[in-house]
Amino acid sequence: MRNRSAAVIDHRYTTKMRILAIDYGSQRIGIAISDPTGTLARPLPFVPAKGDTKLAQEIAALVKKEQAELILLGLPRNMNGTFGEAADKVRAFSVELGKATTIPFKLIDERLSTVQASRQLQESGKDTRKQRDKIDSASAAVLLQVYLDMASFPSLRPDA
Repeated sequence: MRNRSAAVIDHRYTTKMRILAIDYGSQRIGIAISDPTGTLARPLPFVPAKGDTKLAQEIAALVKKEQAELILLGLPRNMNGTFGEAADKVRAFSVELGKATTIPFKLIDERLSTVQASRQLQESGKDTRKQRDKIDSASAAVLLQVYLDMASFPSLRPDA
């Protein structure tokens, strides 16, 4: 017979849903979505940066269209773990996002996601200087894929 707390833990990590990830930037907003099984992330076309209220409404419409049940919002941190001006801008946007949608969202550490996305584009033979319009959404996909992998394999989580 299964222990009840184990069933709760199993359910927590096996429930699948579509998740939308956002890499908030000053020029472009990178967007990625998970597949319906919550296994794979794929980049969507970027959204040009605009005022936070209008952007939040556009993201809310995209969340509805894509039937996402959770939003991940990348929170930039310095390598020493501190937060800077970019993190303040993301937090301000998160307030507007909270007003525009009832879908829950999480702020998650996005350190090195752009670096990793850039490497992946280079390894696939793409010139990252010519791929500026793809790097932001590729970064959101990296952010989302790491989250999905940690949810699927709890032993990968830093607190495990």
